[in-house]
Amino acid sequence: MSALRSPSSRGLRKLTSHRSPLATSTCRSFSILNRPKPNYPGHVPLTTIERGALALGSAFGSLINPRRADLIAALGEATATPYFIYRLRDAMLSNPTGRRILRDRPRITSETLQMSYLRTLPENSVGRTYATWLDREGVSPDTRDSVQYIDDEECAYVMQRYRECHDFYHAVTGLPIFVEGELALKALEFLNTLLPMTGLSLFAFVRMKPAEKERFLTLHLPWAIRSGLKSEELINVYWEEVLEKDVNELRAELNIEQPPDLREIRKMMRQQQKREKERLEQMSS
Repeated sequence: MSALRSPSSRGLRKLTSHRSPLATSTCRSFSILNRPKPNYPGHVPLTTIERGALALGSAFGSLINPRRADLIAALGEATATPYFIYRLRDAMLSNPTGRRILRDRPRITSETLQMSYLRTLPENSVGRTYATWLDREGVSPDTRDSVQYIDDEECAYVMQRYRECHDFYHAVTGLPIFVEGELALKALEFLNTLLPMTGLSLFAFVRMKPAEKERFLTLHLPWAIRSGLKSEELINVYWEEVLEKDVNELRAELNIEQPPDLREIRKMMRQQQKREKERLEQMSS
């Protein structure tokens, strides 16, 4: 875990070029009337125009409704190529743990993680923290959409892995799933992964209330910048192997600070507003 992030060498970059000969020949013959066969189950090949339309449509739709996970997923895939998903794949290839993940190709579901077992782990363990976070937020690891629009089969798995690990990032940081928490985590992910979707998601800032904007700008955005710039490559964490590790120890290894407790902050503000309202009612009576 101490060497989660290491730069790829020139030789490795040559070995992991962004396009394989097969992908190149496929692109040359690609058209709406001559669509190539899928590269993996569920794959939907797109022309450049189709990919651009998908990116614009999903970006606009997810800005209107940030809860549309399907649109956010489509935006992530449409904007990840031709460079960014390959950079993330190369980061895994340049790391021993990342290479093992690519070889093993584990999937994160409620069955593979055995949620009943995670709930029996020590309270401050990574697995128990993850299970507690899922229960508190009312979400499940089984709800992640399958990758469809990334042509390279290995890179499609990298995107799937990132998508399924997202809730672990939430759990380790303690950030909830409402807009403030999501934007704080997306800011950290952007600096850590460079995936454009994570940065584009920050435009949802315009939909936040004035008090939320102030909290985000003064508390959670500075936290995200600090942690995102110095953190290890999160894609190289083999979460299935660290479930019993102390979560504070893992944060230290990843160079991620624990952010201010957003739920506690909102609770304190609601209590303050309630007291202020009661004080004004007493004054007017």
